[in-house]
Amino acid sequence: MVKAAVLGATGYAGAELVRLLSFHPEVEIVYLASHSYAGKKFSDIYPAMRGVCDMILSDDDISKASADADVLFMALPAGIASEAVTPELLSKCAVIDLGADFRLHDSTVYETWYKKEHKHPDLLKDAVYGLPEIHRSAIKGKRLIANPGCYTTCSILTLYPLVKNALIDTSTIIIDAKSGTSGAGRSEKVTSLYCEVNESIKAYGVTSHRHTPEIEQELSEAAGENIVLQFTPHLVPMNRGILSCCYARLKPGVGPEDVKKAYTIYDGEAFIRVSSDIPETKHVTGTNFVDISYRVDERTGNVIAIGAIDNLVKGAAGQAVQNMNIISGLDETAGLLAAAGPAF
Repeated sequence: MVKAAVLGATGYAGAELVRLLSFHPEVEIVYLASHSYAGKKFSDIYPAMRGVCDMILSDDDISKASADADVLFMALPAGIASEAVTPELLSKCAVIDLGADFRLHDSTVYETWYKKEHKHPDLLKDAVYGLPEIHRSAIKGKRLIANPGCYTTCSILTLYPLVKNALIDTSTIIIDAKSGTSGAGRSEKVTSLYCEVNESIKAYGVTSHRHTPEIEQELSEAAGENIVLQFTPHLVPMNRGILSCCYARLKPGVGPEDVKKAYTIYDGEAFIRVSSDIPETKHVTGTNFVDISYRVDERTGNVIAIGAIDNLVKGAAGQAVQNMNIISGLDETAGLLAAAGPAF
């Protein structure tokens, strides 16, 4: 059994992680921490988990958590992990950081976009970007996994076959993405209040969203060239889900059959479903699946690739469990094969 600890267990991503780990056949949860709710039962905060996880929440004692656990999940705001994760900590347990602190290879890029000093830039060389469908072999056996962001997971996986196979003019990439409000976290914010979000849709982080350099980094590596792209996220009045509509100009001579062949790169991937049907967020809700489809517009010479994920599962907690399975030598799909419920 893998002994797991979760810091930030009562945030939306952390709570989803606890739910998944509670039903994982090869996991024992040994430590749950929540600075806001220390001393209370997890099921007091999330009553749906009564009888499933009634563990008493502790404060964020990383020393205690690392002593008890094989794998430490950190579902905390940016800036905390970069200070807390040390070589000493990694000698005790593997760390899967659901935050942004180890996703970017260059600490100066991190500090530019996140406006925070990176406390351990020396560890960036040891961190692996935890997108299994692309970096599976690098993840195996590693001690520090940077769990990708939600927008990035959806956008990178949707575009990767086109970029990897050099089918598009990468200077023309535009990503138009929508997210449910759980992506903003559980803390109290005026912009996340029901009356502010309901019956409205808005763009935010225009030209400045922090997931931009993450997407550029991974697609640049796939392309073998530096990519600068346009990414615009939107907030929509639903609880969870991300839909990424990605646009790019096809290179001369590239046609529908070339695009179709490119997406066969995902053949055999347990969590990626490439289909002719246009993805919808409700078809992946509560699951670790990525639904992808595309259209070639021969009139304009563009390709439109569309991806959908659950931002709290494949975009956060589910992907973290997938990474845990890989580094622990377990079946990669263990604890993650739930399907979406009926779409009523």
